[in-house]
Amino acid sequence: MFSGIIEAVGTLSVFTKRGHDARARIAVGGLDLSDVKIGDSIAVNGVCLTVTTIAENAFEADLSAETLARSTFQHRAPGDRLNLEKALAFGQRLGGHLVSGHVDGIGKLQAREAVGQSVRLTFEAPPGLARYIANKGSICIDGVSLTVNRIDGRRFSVNLVPHTLGMTTLGALDPGDEVNLEVDLIARYLERLLKGEAETDEGLGDGR
Repeated sequence: MFSGIIEAVGTLSVFTKRGHDARARIAVGGLDLSDVKIGDSIAVNGVCLTVTTIAENAFEADLSAETLARSTFQHRAPGDRLNLEKALAFGQRLGGHLVSGHVDGIGKLQAREAVGQSVRLTFEAPPGLARYIANKGSICIDGVSLTVNRIDGRRFSVNLVPHTLGMTTLGALDPGDEVNLEVDLIARYLERLLKGEAETDEGLGDGR
């Protein structure tokens, strides 16, 4: 699990397609890898990746066909900057919200507007995902925990303060850019409870 509080911005140094899958080598910038071991999880632009190799100031991870299909990694190239966060440890403060690193879909930036020292970004969610996004609820965008401020159909807006603009890749986004979206975990489980319970009960038959 993650919190959506970015620890460092790294760079995609190597990206190798292997049939339907891929392998990425990520230079970690200022991220401390001293407590990271092979098999640990690191969120990269909101995608939970398993560390397969550790090198000096870099690590490698494999990406499945599902990860490529669901995330912006399908369009990534060496040199791209990436938001990085190590997995939470028990006892850490949860500064953002609970983030799983399982991307739900790709959103697109529609508008960028300066509001005082902050910036308002308006995104459009893919079909079927907007119902999970609530006004004043939480959403994870490229690994960054943010609060939804406005909703209009499939479009929603978030406000980025100067710290977020300077410490993540979101400050460099332009209209048309795509981002990874992960909706709040509670919304996904609530839907399953409300819609899936009847289906589950029907499958039990008389053997309950």
